[in-house]
Amino acid sequence: MGFGVTELLIILAIVLVLFGAKKLRNIGGDLGGAIKNFKTAMKEEEENAPEASTKTTAQLDEKSGATIEGKVESSSEKKEQV
Repeated sequence: MGFGVTELLIILAIVLVLFGAKKLRNIGGDLGGAIKNFKTAMKEEEENAPEASTKTTAQLDEKSGATIEGKVESSSEKKEQV
């Protein structure tokens, strides 16, 4: 059970009547620009992200509820320490 071509054309016609072609074009352009900016930001974040071994994180102590600052270590570093 999906939408057929006829149903999609009816929905498109209703949307065009409600919003108008110019407004839909602006919405599409804005949405496309937002997606492009999001992808660019994600690529920049991946390039600038430090390795997990040097990344500090805040963890919640389950017993006291206090925040613990610490260094995240990879499993290979833990094996080397043993």
